[in-house]
Amino acid sequence: MPEPRPAPTVIEHLLPPGATPGPVDLSLVVPALNEAITVGEFVGWCKLGLQIAGVTGQILIVDSSTDATPDIVLAAGGEVLRVPKRGLGRAYIDALPYIRGRWIVMGDADLTYDFRELVPFIVQFRAGADFVMGSRFDGTIEVGSMPPLHRYFGTPLTTWILNRIYGSGYTDIHCGMRGLTREALMRIDLKSQSWEYASEMVLKAARLGLRIEEVPVKFYKDREGRLSHHRRMGWLSPWIAGWLNLKVMLVYSPDSFLLVPGALLMLAGLLLSVPLAFGPLVVGGVGFEIHWMLLGLTCVTLGYGCFQVGILARIMHGLRPGLTERVQKILTYDRGMIVAGLLILVGLFFGGQLAWHYVQGGFRLAIVSYRAIFGLLLIILGFQTFGFTLLLEMTQRVVRGRTLNAN
Repeated sequence: MPEPRPAPTVIEHLLPPGATPGPVDLSLVVPALNEAITVGEFVGWCKLGLQIAGVTGQILIVDSSTDATPDIVLAAGGEVLRVPKRGLGRAYIDALPYIRGRWIVMGDADLTYDFRELVPFIVQFRAGADFVMGSRFDGTIEVGSMPPLHRYFGTPLTTWILNRIYGSGYTDIHCGMRGLTREALMRIDLKSQSWEYASEMVLKAARLGLRIEEVPVKFYKDREGRLSHHRRMGWLSPWIAGWLNLKVMLVYSPDSFLLVPGALLMLAGLLLSVPLAFGPLVVGGVGFEIHWMLLGLTCVTLGYGCFQVGILARIMHGLRPGLTERVQKILTYDRGMIVAGLLILVGLFFGGQLAWHYVQGGFRLAIVSYRAIFGLLLIILGFQTFGFTLLLEMTQRVVRGRTLNAN
């Protein structure tokens, strides 16, 4: 067994003897961390899979090991990209400049996914798919390979949540074996550094409108003598991974659960607040007075805030093609400032009437002024509009700068 290397501190690309790098059909890009037990056989699986599929390929192991993993890979004929240990998502980001294939298949080097069976991925790529997701639930799951908590609760639940938010139809968002075109990987523009890269990838594929297909895959249990990374990190590790994946789902789609609910909440609040601005009402024997108006004020304020955050999120993430241009045409800086100013001025007018009564009454109020409360609402909305207009302008400048840098 070759002597192990020290932990990497810089990125280093290592090629097997006699290798001549050049363009290939398929790059197999697989992170590894101390997988000396399985990685040699895994490279053999990859070679066989490429041969059966009839495509030229690159086997790129993105390695942060302290054991003999990189030496075994090189001896077996695979490429090694030595990178500092900075997270699973970061490993894929680091690998991007070294990927030579027009298609990419990702996975694990622990023999839990069968890389001898690459044909279903190639078939979908040739048919025009941008993103090909493996599905263990449509394929086979070996007894003992997946803890019951993951199989029957964690994975189905988070898959259901993502499908509801993004309108997708995945059956297994946590499957580690997945493929995509190089162009799709560039468009997805991974940002996640850790486990949550998996959810970021599938949700962005859905949001960007990529052509998505699923193929069944086989999932095997760990080889004897090997512990999964979750088990190496302790019982809390799967829960941390689940929390990180849920976080990225929410971070990349606040608009999905804020825009429509915010608009509805704001509408409901206006239906309560505007009629009551002229005084209490009785509708069908039900009295609507000051407390209903305060509820309406609260709903309008919260709903308007939700709506604004949703718009900003959509622009910042850039996952809605054409949205930024439409927003720029409608929600301009000038219009925002004018609306904000008018709201504040009208609100001050209504509030000023109450202040006048207060002074005239010897600094006592003998009336309940519904219009003054409505004026407070207008002042709040005016300042919200002012802040939103500034944030929107700043966000658009950042997005434009990002687009120019990318080009």
